[in-house]
Amino acid sequence: MTTTLLEHLARGAGAIASYAAVGVILMIIGFYVIDLATPGKLSHVIRTERNPNATLLATSALAAVGLIVAASIWGSGGRLTDGLAGTAVFGLVGIVVQTLAMLLFDRVVGISVRDLVKEPELQPGARLLAVTHIAIGLITAVAVI
Repeated sequence: MTTTLLEHLARGAGAIASYAAVGVILMIIGFYVIDLATPGKLSHVIRTERNPNATLLATSALAAVGLIVAASIWGSGGRLTDGLAGTAVFGLVGIVVQTLAMLLFDRVVGISVRDLVKEPELQPGARLLAVTHIAIGLITAVAVI
């Protein structure tokens, strides 16, 4: 059975919208997980206090989630239902692993997210945690593929 161009485009647009929705939901979850790890309301700390450490940690966590979402889409092989389920599960796993890494860095290395976001100047520890976020996102993304 052949499909028309319009049917093909509609199906593709629906897949894009579905993946985008799952990706946005995962990024919102990731943002609020970082929010739980920081003192005060993260959006306020970023928007009003313009804290570079909080901003860097939040953006790196969201970029890592984006890597996982992209890899999940790539790894789905065009199977939308499987791809959406994988994206949700792998994205949540990535968020959990990022959170555990932050807690581990706090305990083992002594780099506290709570202390970092109290500092008004960009701190080396924030850079280290940001790279850790991206690395975990990349590791998770490659594992998905």
